[in-house]
Amino acid sequence: MDDPGFNLDLLTASIRADAKDLGLFLEVLSSKLADAIPSAITVEHEGGLFSKKKVKSLHIQLAEHRYSLSRAGQGLEAYHSHAIRGITLKTDSLGVEEWIEMLSRQLAEHARSSTQARNALNSLLQQ
Repeated sequence: MDDPGFNLDLLTASIRADAKDLGLFLEVLSSKLADAIPSAITVEHEGGLFSKKKVKSLHIQLAEHRYSLSRAGQGLEAYHSHAIRGITLKTDSLGVEEWIEMLSRQLAEHARSSTQARNALNSLLQQ
């Protein structure tokens, strides 16, 4: 059942649009998600003192699902993990496009769980 107050296709398109430049994708996505749902996001950085600080990896924890995206050479590595009561049952390596689809569906489900989550994710779409 679709939530009339939240548009999954729009969310997916927004994330996918940011992915066109993989060099900036982690930076933009981590910033947007940290603003929208800060309690669910962990961001690791690299560089700093003599080089520009940039996002090394992004981890999103939504219920028992964890979505991870990390720099790997010139590209990105994407993973989805499923854990129950703190025990990881399965970790899958995914293509970035599949990762975006799965994360979008999970974010939409998260948005349906509360008005606060829905408002936060709707604000993500307006950035």
